[in-house]
Amino acid sequence: MNSVDLAFTSALEQAQMIRNREVSPLELVELYLERIRRLDPQLGSYFFVAEQMALADAKAKTEQLAKTKDVGEFPPFFGVPIAIKDLYAVTQMPQTYGTTVMKENVAIYDDGVVARMKQAGLIILGKTATSEVGSLPYTEPLGFPPARNPWNLDYTPGGSSGGAAAAVAAGLIPIAHGSDGGGSIRGPAFCCGLVGIKPARGRVSHAPVGDRQNGISTSGSLARTVADAAALLDVISGYITGDPYWLPPPETSFLDSTNHIPTNLRIACSTAVQPFGEAAQVCQQGVRETAISLQEMGHILEEACPDFSGLEEPFVTIWQSGVAATGLPTGTMGKMNRWIVEQSGSAGEYLQAVAQMQMISRQIVAFFDNFDVLLLPTYMHPTIRVGEWAALSPQETLQKIITWIAPCPPFNAAGLPAIAIPTGFDTNGLPVGVQLVGRPAAEATLIALAAQLETLRPWGDYRPAFA
Repeated sequence: MNSVDLAFTSALEQAQMIRNREVSPLELVELYLERIRRLDPQLGSYFFVAEQMALADAKAKTEQLAKTKDVGEFPPFFGVPIAIKDLYAVTQMPQTYGTTVMKENVAIYDDGVVARMKQAGLIILGKTATSEVGSLPYTEPLGFPPARNPWNLDYTPGGSSGGAAAAVAAGLIPIAHGSDGGGSIRGPAFCCGLVGIKPARGRVSHAPVGDRQNGISTSGSLARTVADAAALLDVISGYITGDPYWLPPPETSFLDSTNHIPTNLRIACSTAVQPFGEAAQVCQQGVRETAISLQEMGHILEEACPDFSGLEEPFVTIWQSGVAATGLPTGTMGKMNRWIVEQSGSAGEYLQAVAQMQMISRQIVAFFDNFDVLLLPTYMHPTIRVGEWAALSPQETLQKIITWIAPCPPFNAAGLPAIAIPTGFDTNGLPVGVQLVGRPAAEATLIALAAQLETLRPWGDYRPAFA
């Protein structure tokens, strides 16, 4: 196997190759470090590359592999590299939140999800680029190079998990951690042609720091295959002492769900999102083609979608409050986040917004009394260029953002699980895709359905020419 093929080999296959002693953890880390040095100056997917720490971990694991006769007791991703979004803490690594004022901040603890990834045997290569404080759906924070889309470097990989998605799509890491508070996993998956899982509320812990935004955000996974994304969700899921809300473990692992063939699911679908109207034609096409495939598999399709009218105002209020709650000096922020902080309201307005969002969320969840899954566009139109909205006023930018990402935030508000999957390419050669949304805590159904669709078109076989 040549080095490019190895770089694009799935994380689960790499884990098996390590067990079979076909490749060592050190060889994998050295491969990705070489690709990062060569390609990332153009891509901007990493804020920090932990070269010395990753090499030391890889050498230790390679020595352990050489001394161990029975590898059956190794954790599931023993020796496989991963990268962590730079909103999350990794001991002895910078944690910048995409802000210049925090460039020298070095974490002294591991976030709960990071500790679980280390326990699973993953080797952390570094911290991936995020939009400033994770608030925007493109990754162009002030004081950092913009992250770019490996399918076309003139375009964004999305945000706020833009660096994670760009790195996976370009073969600079086999799998990546992301987080989603309004589409920040699903959007980058859409932009970069990946699988992105936003778990249900309470599936993944926020420990130890807690949650500032009433449960709209969660960690999740970005990968080139459904199985990889599902297996990483298995790793990061679960209660940690003191969590304010949590879900019981699934009956079987999420990885096992990829081998389950779902039958006769009742699936709602729509190419429109109210009150925003119809998605762009190429996004509509992805929904229609996916709906046809699902019908051919024996599922029951019906055109239907909740009306999300009334959700925009409270969601924006909570989103603005989350930026303000970072406590970072506004003078160090980009103009969009400075304006967001200026617009943020009082604690009373925040709590009123929470109550309003919860009432509308009840209606969204009630929609699933009659359906197992909802099929929608991931975003309303294809990927934008790097800097495309830079000259606009903050008010104009906000409206552009709301319209583009409209299909995603309702399911953060309602705490429902969703998975983004690729469906094809637009006229600029950029990926597009759809999202599948499920009932509360029903990630397993979505993963099984996405795996069923993946058999028709193995998305992981596509590679950008840049990489």
